[in-house]
Amino acid sequence: MAEQDQSPVFQLQRMYLKDLSLEQPNSPQILLEQAQPQVDIQLGMAAEAIAEGVFEASVTATVTTKVGDRTMFLIEAKQAGIFEIRNFPDDQVQAILGVVCPQTIYPYLRAIVSDVCTRAGFPPILLAEVNFQAMFEAQQQAQAGNGAN
Repeated sequence: MAEQDQSPVFQLQRMYLKDLSLEQPNSPQILLEQAQPQVDIQLGMAAEAIAEGVFEASVTATVTTKVGDRTMFLIEAKQAGIFEIRNFPDDQVQAILGVVCPQTIYPYLRAIVSDVCTRAGFPPILLAEVNFQAMFEAQQQAQAGNGAN
């Protein structure tokens, strides 16, 4: 009987744009405004098992730009990838899903958000670099703190 290979496997199977929306609810009137818009950027991450050793990881950016209390535009984009992750301890799998996978996906999300802004007739919004390692560690500490209560 042949012994199965237990070498760790990490590989990107596929990357794709899972969701994209652009809203300009107050156009065209708001386009005539001279005031400087306020920009709010929210990032979210998610990961889930879709088969044995296969996971979908995604990063979502929500960009809301307002002039006063009126929305100039809203972009929501979700970039995702299917990753094969096998023969790692569970805690390492969680770190890979929380750090390595988002780092792989995020540059594509940044490009999409910038491109959508430009195509919508606005100056590009460049999402800042993100330290996914620090975000993952903070999330782990928050979960550990919540578990202690």
